[in-house]
Amino acid sequence: MIRHEFIAGCEDSLLLIIDFQAGMLKAINSWEKVAGKVNQLIRAANILGIPILLTEQYKKGLGETHPEILREIKSPVLCQKEHFSACMEPDFLSAIHSFRRNKIIVVGMETHVCVLQTCLDLIKAGFQIHLVADAVASRVKENRDIAIDLLRQAGAVVSSTEIIIFQWAYRANTENFRKILPVVR
Repeated sequence: MIRHEFIAGCEDSLLLIIDFQAGMLKAINSWEKVAGKVNQLIRAANILGIPILLTEQYKKGLGETHPEILREIKSPVLCQKEHFSACMEPDFLSAIHSFRRNKIIVVGMETHVCVLQTCLDLIKAGFQIHLVADAVASRVKENRDIAIDLLRQAGAVVSSTEIIIFQWAYRANTENFRKILPVVR
């Protein structure tokens, strides 16, 4: 059966975690809730063999990826950046292409800055973006909401953590589903 193009299968997905750094968390009230959602996606990705790519914005000023996020990732691939759009960094798009996945599942912060600009450039580069709305954050909620609307208008698929995890799982009554079930409970 040919499935709808908006379904993110585990074989064609890449999880992209944008700038979940210690320095950013001080200014974002909802970061713990968002971290919980990101960790659910990481655990499901690990079970299903979905690759994970992280970015860090200006590490010298904002610090490293938060340890709560990093410790869940089996084999982190990390791209350092100074541009707001990771796509502007020399090695980022080649790193994305190396995974041979066309659906990029995007989480992180800030939604209206680095997430927005990276997603727009990835759309322009021909990737299908699945923005996980409950796993992105900004200092100001209105900026987050506007960025989500803008990305929807630009062609991104706006989704949620559970929608993505259940799309990855495909079906119940499998060994992988039994492993994933505790992640969503």
